[in-house]
Amino acid sequence: MENLLFILMGFVISLLMGMIIIPRVLIISFRKRLFDTPDARKIHTLPIPRLGGVTFFPAILFTMCLLIASRIILDYKPISDRDTFSEYLFFLSGLTLLYIIGIADDLIGVRYRKKFVIQILAALMFPLAGLYINDFYGLFGIHAITPFIGIPLTLLLVVFITNAINLIDGIDGLASGLCMVALAVYGIVFAINHQWIYALLSFVSIGVIIPFFRYNVFGNASRGRKIFMGDTGSLTLGYILSFFTIKYCMHTETTHGAPILIAFCVLMVPCLDVVRVVFRRLRNRKNPFLPDKTHIHHKFLAMGFTPRRALIYIQIMSATFCAFTIVAMHYLDNTLVLLIDVAVWIGLNLWFDKVIERKQDKEEQPHCP
Repeated sequence: MENLLFILMGFVISLLMGMIIIPRVLIISFRKRLFDTPDARKIHTLPIPRLGGVTFFPAILFTMCLLIASRIILDYKPISDRDTFSEYLFFLSGLTLLYIIGIADDLIGVRYRKKFVIQILAALMFPLAGLYINDFYGLFGIHAITPFIGIPLTLLLVVFITNAINLIDGIDGLASGLCMVALAVYGIVFAINHQWIYALLSFVSIGVIIPFFRYNVFGNASRGRKIFMGDTGSLTLGYILSFFTIKYCMHTETTHGAPILIAFCVLMVPCLDVVRVVFRRLRNRKNPFLPDKTHIHHKFLAMGFTPRRALIYIQIMSATFCAFTIVAMHYLDNTLVLLIDVAVWIGLNLWFDKVIERKQDKEEQPHCP
């Protein structure tokens, strides 16, 4: 019971910190003119501050340190053992690297090659802490895998998830909304498994996102009450989710079920969208790292949805995939469930393309007087 109380306290503290800090970040952004300016690829038409994500890491770090230290002083049962605590410290080391490069990118811009180097260095923190993918749980007939395969795969997965969250951040509330749902799922799962420090981190992260989500989705840009998370925020959230993914998927003596499917379904929309976009760019002989307007949210906008409706429908789509996967994994083979998810995703995107094509053809038809 005391662990649940500390989780609730962590959520409230980070929520309050977000409510206090974000308005101050808005003031600083306007005074220093730190804006995300509109261009042909972007949806917004007014300059909007892009430093909302600088709130995430300090608020999370303060809240976690405060509560862990309070437990020690109050002589409660430790919230983690020695190995778990070292994992957490390595995680904070990697998160610090990404926080620094994120701020630099939001302020002055950083080339994607340099960002990749920092992301790989941050990803290395997980194997150093003893965390890596070591089991596929029967997916494609594969079970245990060696560290020689698992560690490079882990590095690739961390960089992939971190960038997936960064790239899905294209309309108000989409990246933060998907992240809150994924964090809630991980928080509940970790609490059920009595991994309290990870559950605490999950709900502390949700707490600090909520005030940002309010300003990002419901804020009025003309009144200076709207803000974007920027690369600082998306890299922070992506790294946290990659940390949870590796930790949850790593097989131990107490592991049961198919955690790799749970991890896949909560991040399915951003991850599969990145795979689709990269393959499309390579097929068209374009640089896969340069931005364009081919992401899933761009498709919804091209079909005629408003950004708010696109956000709602993409969230519903993600929740539906998640619910199906969690239920189906109890009745079907893991590989079959994954293939069904991917097949439905491909089918939906082909359908979206047809809708967009018909809409464009209709708009191009000459109007009779």
